[in-house]
Amino acid sequence: MPVTLFAGAGTALNVGAVVVGSIAGMVIGERLPTRTRSVVTVSLGLTTLLMAGSSATSVASPHLVAAVGSAAPVLIVLGSLLIGGITGSLLRIEERLEGLAGTVQGWTQRGRGGTNAEGRERFIEGWLTASLLFCIGPLAVLGSFDDGMGRGIDKLALKSALDGFAALAFASSFGIGVLFSAIPVVVVQGLLTLVGVWLGAVLPLAHVDALTATGGLLLVGISFRLLDIKQVPVGDLLPALIAAPLITQAVVALSG
Repeated sequence: MPVTLFAGAGTALNVGAVVVGSIAGMVIGERLPTRTRSVVTVSLGLTTLLMAGSSATSVASPHLVAAVGSAAPVLIVLGSLLIGGITGSLLRIEERLEGLAGTVQGWTQRGRGGTNAEGRERFIEGWLTASLLFCIGPLAVLGSFDDGMGRGIDKLALKSALDGFAALAFASSFGIGVLFSAIPVVVVQGLLTLVGVWLGAVLPLAHVDALTATGGLLLVGISFRLLDIKQVPVGDLLPALIAAPLITQAVVALSG
């Protein structure tokens, strides 16, 4: 039986897990040598890649295939990434997110003798990477919808456990920037929960699967950053998450 509390309880639990995990990670991280921190980051990259693969398989889900046909799902994901990427790059989302993170990092360092380039870069990478990881994925979307519609917080409870351990590992490598990733979690999951409260079941399962598959590829981009393979501008690709259900609806309408 799903655990049902007040709307937003799942997000509150998730934020608490991120905060506790981040603080624990900062305490532990100060005692770890650089080589060990590097191994932790690689481990997170590999785990993120596993999560990405799990999400990306939604491109072949029965609901999506039944709604748009067997050939369309891959094209929907491709179109979402192209439209989302072009939109995001024109809006300079990645650059703006990095600028916001740099500003917040400056606030945290006031009265401590200023900042240095290495510390700023570490803060931005920790904040941006953790924020994207915690806010992208099926558990964030579906869990928030369930919470808002009174279906329980089971999905967000599971996500909270995963995010708590991830925050601990991230913070041991990147420091206080990971703690501030709790803010995007509040904003994103809070808004999704409100959507669930006000509008009910907003998206059919096929649309959610298209969003999930697209989000899986964004997680691949995050894993590439953590593994130092390529600095994929995941921030610029975020509009793809909005484009995916819209393109799916367009395909369903045309095929109908």
